[in-house]
Amino acid sequence: MSDCALETEGLTKMFGGFTAVRDVALQVKRHTIHALIGPNGAGKTTVFNLLTKVHRPTGGRILYEGTDITADTPATIARRGIVRSFQISATFPHMSVRDNVRVALQRRLGTQYQFWRSIRSLSVLNERAMELLSEVGLADYAEANAADLSYGRKRTLEIATTLALDPPLLLLDEPTQGMALEDVDRIKQLIRKIAQGRTILMVEHNMSVVSDLCHTITVLQRGEILAQGSYGEVSNDPAVKSAYLGGGHA
Repeated sequence: MSDCALETEGLTKMFGGFTAVRDVALQVKRHTIHALIGPNGAGKTTVFNLLTKVHRPTGGRILYEGTDITADTPATIARRGIVRSFQISATFPHMSVRDNVRVALQRRLGTQYQFWRSIRSLSVLNERAMELLSEVGLADYAEANAADLSYGRKRTLEIATTLALDPPLLLLDEPTQGMALEDVDRIKQLIRKIAQGRTILMVEHNMSVVSDLCHTITVLQRGEILAQGSYGEVSNDPAVKSAYLGGGHA
């Protein structure tokens, strides 16, 4: 069996006459943290959208644990255990922090589409919800409304709701975007903690986060892979320095 959790072969996406992603061959090793970086417009989010089936590839294949998932629907992708967070925090603002996590945990009960059920039916999920909140450092905020959390803690809550699905593969789209330094440090520690026993692919602009966390880095430029390797390898690549690290992009 390959040591890769996720692979792409010749992954390509065209929008009309514009090629957003061209012939991308990505190999994300199991139980590692892998970063996808590059200047704005390099194709990073498009790659994420292809992996999670927001878009269908124009060409190429996507393999998850050796299985071709190119034709899978977004729902099938999620059931396989590939879960994604987005750049914009997506929580229920007028629900409590704990209830946000309990809603995510409903999949365990098979009641996520039974909207007429009493909220009391979720009480069996309280213990696991509090375990997850403790894991991400939000236990003290369990009864607070999500809308009242700081931006950094809202992003932390979003990670907790994704962890409720117990995903083997977690895709994080710019998890530290717009955060104050103390929140960046908190999220960085959290990512390192939740990476134990799972695979993480992340898009991230903060190079200190990438250098501290990531085992492998793939650099995109104009939809193509420019370089791939450890932080030391890619940061010393002359082409990367010219196109990305030396170009003023944080």
